[in-house]
Formats: sequence, structure tokens, C-alpha cells
Amino acid sequence: MGFVASRWRTANLNKLDEWALGGRGFGTIVSWFLLGGDLYTAYTFIAVPALVFGAGAIGFFAVPYTTIAYPFVFVVMARFWTVANNRNYVTIADFVRDRFGDRSLEIAIALTGFAAAMPYIALQLLGMQVIFAQYLGAGPHAQAAENIALILSFAILAAYTYTSGLRAPALIAFVKDGLLYITIIAAIVYIPARLGGWGHIFAAAATALKAHRPPGTLILPPNLYFAYASLAFGSAMSLFIYPHSITSLLSARSRLVIQRNSALLPLYSMLLALLALLGYCALAAHVATKDANYAIPLLFKAYFPDLFLGVAFAAIVIGALVPAAIMAIGSANLFASNVFQEFHKDRPRDQTRHAKLLCLAVCGAGLLIKLFVPVEYAIYFQLLGGSLMLQAFPSTVFALYTRWFHPRALLAGWAVGIVASVAMAKAVGFKAVFPLPTGGGHVLVGYIALYAVLVNILIAAVLTPIFKAMRWKAGADLTTAADYV
Repeated sequence: MGFVASRWRTANLNKLDEWALGGRGFGTIVSWFLLGGDLYTAYTFIAVPALVFGAGAIGFFAVPYTTIAYPFVFVVMARFWTVANNRNYVTIADFVRDRFGDRSLEIAIALTGFAAAMPYIALQLLGMQVIFAQYLGAGPHAQAAENIALILSFAILAAYTYTSGLRAPALIAFVKDGLLYITIIAAIVYIPARLGGWGHIFAAAATALKAHRPPGTLILPPNLYFAYASLAFGSAMSLFIYPHSITSLLSARSRLVIQRNSALLPLYSMLLALLALLGYCALAAHVATKDANYAIPLLFKAYFPDLFLGVAFAAIVIGALVPAAIMAIGSANLFASNVFQEFHKDRPRDQTRHAKLLCLAVCGAGLLIKLFVPVEYAIYFQLLGGSLMLQAFPSTVFALYTRWFHPRALLAGWAVGIVASVAMAKAVGFKAVFPLPTGGGHVLVGYIALYAVLVNILIAAVLTPIFKAMRWKAGADLTTAADYV
């Protein structure tokens, strides 16, 4: 399907718009599947119930997180789609360049998106590896076989993405999402019935969580309220400024398509809530594993008949290929349009060729991260990636409504936010939350990304009037009021 997609809606794939954004012509149904395939990945399928399995209620932050994101898309990202469509932007850094006329800020935002996406791609491979491991077992020969399977999978992914561009994951997303819905609905009906019903599952999960070190809880304790809320809110703020989210949004045919999908995509949040509950099912089933990422595959293996087990595992593997392709395209767009293009002016045809080659390089780099960086560190890097991506928020989302900030102040805020993210992450062993001292021996445990972006905004807000008073030159705003309508 990935290769056949090059002939879907016949177009000249030597044009960047056609290859990278599907000709900006996807309607409501295609966009719904594409965005769902983009945002709900194999790693989501594995990681959300794994967090519930390991820590309990805190893992459900992913449900309000995705719910909060869609009103944000309805209002803010629909406005971004409008100006991007009117001015033919391919990335969000294109908008930053025209809005502030500052090349340094443009490159900083582009490199942030590129860096944040790389470990995300590697984690799609982790989702695939977890599934391959169920078939290949343990031992050195099995590890070698898993690596070969991953290399072959990503070689195919790179080839059809190079050939077909965004049309490939858009077409495959129909299969991926269909299999995903079938698998989760079957699991949430069949497995609890085998385990004695939800009453028994919750009771058994509560007992099992108490034995964990550190202990988990079935109901969120008060000391984690702010951590839960900040993880949900901070993650929602960053989700749609990732390069793969921007790529999917810009492929939509109209602003109305974006707004319709904002109303329809919460169906996936319902699916995600059901998926998270499977973490409690794995606890009640006494799934034994030192790595929580294996909890759901082991649960499926224990309760599903072989034929349906193959369908479920196929859903997870295809669930890795779709978002990985979109992430590779989005990252390649950023590097080709906003970094490489700044130093090497290309004709449109050459720019597309370079984006295709960079897409192959991104796929290869993601594979290398997975093969040579220890898994636990790759996960930490992904958590840090969300913190880094959120530092682009003031320069992108605020800029859709105001140009009050001085571009150099935004650049300074971005730099401080990046440093603060890395410093806090390092201080807590690259975990997602940081205990902020509030005086009197009390701490406020919250999402690192949210703390860092507040510092970012504060620095930009303080420096802007200072730089204006010093008459530091700011670039021209090339957008007009009509571009936002």
C-alpha cells in the first residue's frame, strides 16, 4: 500500500507540497485517519498501559492530555493552517521566519523540532521490538533476529516514504486504525470477562500496585495532583507543534477539515482510556515482567487465541510504521526548508530531492539510536524531547496572535528554556517530573517542560521592552492581516 500510494491522487511528487503534504488536499475522513495514525503510535499502545501497570493512576494523564489538545487545535492550529495555506508554508519554522524576519530564531525552532522528533522515531522501533520479542524469544540469536527484523522493516518504511511521501502513511493509516480499533474493543470485552469482571480487576490491581517499589495507587493521591495536571496540560501544549503533527495538519484541504477533526478525534481519546485500563487487567492477570513495556503483549499472548494474537500484534507493528513515516517527513521538511536552505539556496525541485534524501537519513538515524542507545536512555531522551519541543511555544503559538515580543528576546527565552529543561532532567535522572521547592520544606512535583516554558516566557517578556528601549533592530513582519483570514 505504501508503494501504491505514489499513484493515489496522481500528482507530481517532485513538488515539495505534493510529496511532503499530499498536495494539501486531504479531506475530513483521510485527515482523521492520518492524524489518528500520527498521534496514537505503537509506543502509545505499549507505553500508556505500561505506565498504568507500573505506577497506577498517574498513567491516565494521557487521557485528559489528548482531550485538552483538541480545543487548542480547533482555535489555534486552525488559525495556523490558514496563514500557512495562504503563504504556502511547509513547516512551522517558515512561519517564524516570516513573522519575525530573524534567521537565527527560525533555525533554532527548526533544530528543536528535528531534535525532539529523533528519539520519538526510535521509540516506534521499541514498540516493534517488543512485539518481535514475543515470537523470537530470548538469547543472543533472538536479539540478532530482532535487529534484522527492525532493519528490514525500516528499510521498507524508508523506501515507500521516499517514493510516495505523505500519501503512503495516509493510505496505510486506514488499515492501522481499523486493526487498532478491532484489537482494543476485543481486548476490553474479552479479557475482563476472562478475569472475573471489573470489580475483581480493580481490587486485584490495587493490591498488586501496593507491592510495587515505589508503590503505585489505583486512585491518584493528593501529592500527585499537580504532577498529573501539569503532565496533561504541558503535553497538550506541545503535541501539535511537533513536526509530524504540523505535517499532518498542513495536509488538510481546508480550515473546516481541521475543525471537524478537532470534534471527531476525541474518539481516539476514548480508545486511549480503554487501552489504559488494560494496564490494570495485566496486574489482575499477574503478568510477570521486569520491563513494563512487555505487559500488554504478554497479556494478549496469555488470553488471545493465536489467530487473533497475530491481528493484535500486526496492529501494533503497523502502528509504528505510520507515525514513523510522518515523523521522518516532518523532520526532513524542517531540515531541508529551514536549515539546509538557509546555507544552500535550492530550486524547488532540488529542495524536494534534498528533503527525500534527508527523510532516508532521518529513518537511518532513528534506527541507529534504537540499535546503539540503551532502551531506558532512549525513553528518557523522548521525555526530554517533549520539554525541548515546548520551548518553541512562545515563538510559534503566541506569534499567531501578537508580534509584541522581540525576536532576540524570544531567542534568549528559548535558550534559557532549553538549558533549564536539560538541567532539571539531569537533576532527577531524566525523569519527566521535577520537585520544585516552594518554601517551608514543601515541594511541588510538576512536569519539567511546563516549568521550563514558564521561565522561557518570563525571560522573553522581561527582555522585550529592554531590547526595544535599546532600539535593537527587529526583522520585518512579512505576514499581513489578510493572511490570517
